[in-house]
Amino acid sequence: MAGMSPSERLQKELMSLIKEPPPGVSVDSNIAEQNLLHWIINMEGAAGTLYEGEHFQLQFKFSKKYPFDSPEVTFVGTNIPVHPHVYSNGHICLSILTDDWSPALSVQSVCLSIVSMLSSCKEKQRPPDNAFYVKTCHKNPKKTKWWYHDDSV
Repeated sequence: MAGMSPSERLQKELMSLIKEPPPGVSVDSNIAEQNLLHWIINMEGAAGTLYEGEHFQLQFKFSKKYPFDSPEVTFVGTNIPVHPHVYSNGHICLSILTDDWSPALSVQSVCLSIVSMLSSCKEKQRPPDNAFYVKTCHKNPKKTKWWYHDDSV
């Protein structure tokens, strides 16, 4: 996908996600086609996990610098997953969304990483600092200085 403009890259990713979505993931193509820089992704909790049967929505906001700039990704809607890396305002603490972002990543790979993160959860609980974070954080989670550690939660 080298040499593509951001809109060409997003259009290609959108078509790929519509035609061959990962299991449990679908894009609201009506919203994405109206504004290529704003997508809503519908996600189902994977079978055999704590989130089986649950439905979630992810909002992706892209800058004009995508894919060199990571998308802003948050859970939205009425069902924000209760997870040690997901705040009650929908912000997600996941390194590939900020520090470990690479232009080689895609919407599909981000969705698969989030499905994997949810699927590996052993106990539904909010991050320990949820109440403080939600009161004091910036609206854009990319402006948060996250501390990452591999706790295999």
